[in-house]
Amino acid sequence: MNKILIIARREFLSRVQKKTFLLTTIGLPILIFGIYGLIIYFTIKTTDNFTIAVADNANVFDGKINQINDAEINFVLVQNETPETLTTQVNTKKINAFVFIPKTFDFTNTKDSIQIVSEKSIGIMTREKIHSKLNGLIEEKRMLSSLNITKHQLDSLQKGNAIIFTSTKGVEDSNNKAGISYGVGFVSGFLIYIILFIYGTMVMRGVMEEKTNRIAEVIVSSVKPFQLMLGKIIGIGSVGLVQFLIWIIILIGLQLLIPVLFPDLLTQMQAQPIQPGMVGAASVTQNNPAIHELMNGIHQINWGLILGCFIFYFLGGYFLYSSLFAAVGSTVNEDPQDAQSLMLPITMPIVFAMVIMMKAVNDPNSSIAVFGSIFPLTSPIVMMARVAHGVPDGVSIIQLLLSMVILIISFLGTTWLAGKIYRTGILMYGKKVTWKTIGKWVLRKN
Repeated sequence: MNKILIIARREFLSRVQKKTFLLTTIGLPILIFGIYGLIIYFTIKTTDNFTIAVADNANVFDGKINQINDAEINFVLVQNETPETLTTQVNTKKINAFVFIPKTFDFTNTKDSIQIVSEKSIGIMTREKIHSKLNGLIEEKRMLSSLNITKHQLDSLQKGNAIIFTSTKGVEDSNNKAGISYGVGFVSGFLIYIILFIYGTMVMRGVMEEKTNRIAEVIVSSVKPFQLMLGKIIGIGSVGLVQFLIWIIILIGLQLLIPVLFPDLLTQMQAQPIQPGMVGAASVTQNNPAIHELMNGIHQINWGLILGCFIFYFLGGYFLYSSLFAAVGSTVNEDPQDAQSLMLPITMPIVFAMVIMMKAVNDPNSSIAVFGSIFPLTSPIVMMARVAHGVPDGVSIIQLLLSMVILIISFLGTTWLAGKIYRTGILMYGKKVTWKTIGKWVLRKN
C-alpha cells in the first residue's frame, strides 16, 4: 500500500506543479465567466437607448406613448413637427428614428400603416419590440372604442387558472424546481462525461509514455505492475478532484459578481421567463415575485445530496474507466493509432450514457433511465440526472444504494481485470495487440 501511495504522490505532484495546471485550473473558469458575462451583456444591451420621436397628429396613442418606454427603446412624444424637421433630427443624430402620424390616420382601418423612418437599418429584434409596443397601444384603443373594454380587462379574462403539480404526500412540485433540477442534472452528468474522457485519456497517455520510454521496466523492478497501475489512477484522479473543487469555488465566487456587474439583469429577469441557470441573482428581494419563486425552487433542491453523489460517482466512474484506459495504454506500442480500435468498446458506453441522460433529465423515472442509472458503465452519468430531481421523487433510496453497490463491485472487478492485462501488456513490445490476445492474457493463470 505504501508503494501505491508513493506512485500516486509522484503522479499528483508531477502534474500539479506544472504551469499548465495553474493556467487551466484558474484560467478556464475565468474564460467561462468572461463568455458568460459577454452573453449577459449583449442580451441586456441589445440596443443603446434607441430613441424614436412620435408626432401623433391623429391622437392615436392618447398621449400614452411614454408608458411603453423601457431601458432599450425610448418613445418621445413631440408637437408641431413635420417629416422634414424630424428627418433633420435623425440625420443630426438627435434621434434614431421617428413616427409621423397625419390627422387623416384611421386606427380602425387596418390598411392604414405607420411608418418608422430611420437613417440606417434597424435590427430584427428591435423591429419586433417596436412593432409589439405600438400595436399593443393601438389594439387597446380599438377594444376600448368598439367593445368598451380595456386591454388589461381582456388579459384578465384570458388568464387561466393556476395549475399546480403536487406529490401524493402533498408537497408542491413547482415549475421552477423542475427547471432547476433539469439544469443541475444535465450539468452534473455532462461534467462527469467530460471528466471520464479527459482524465481517463490522461491515464492512458501516461501509461503509454512510460511504456514507450521504457520507464516502466525500471519501475516494475521495484513495484508490482498492479501497484503501478493503481498508483497512477489514484494520483491522476486526485489531480482531477482538486482541480474540479477549485473550479467550483472560483465559478461560485465569480457568479456572485453578476448582480454587481449587471444591475439591469434583475429587471430583465422580472420581465422575462426565468432560466434555471440564473443563480447569480442571489441578492434579490421579496419585491420581485418571479425571482423570489426562483429562489424558493433553489431552496427545494437537496444540494448536500447532489454534491455527495457527484463526488461518489465522479470517483466511482473515474476509477472504473481509468483502469480500463490504463489497460488499453499498456497494450499499445510506439504507434498511438493502435489505441483507437481498442478504445471504441470503452468510449461507446460513455456516449451511450449521455444519450440516456438526455431522457433521464426529462423523465427520471422512465425504464431506460432506471436501467442506465443502475448499469455500472452508465450509472455515473445517468444517476446524476435522476438525483437532481430528489429522493424519492427522482430516484428511490433502494435504487440509489443498489447503483452505488454495483458500481463499487464493478470497479473492483474492472481493476482486477485491467491488472491482469496491465501486468503483461506493460512489458510487451514489438507486437500488435488484438482483443483475442487480450483475452488470452485475462484467462492466463500466472
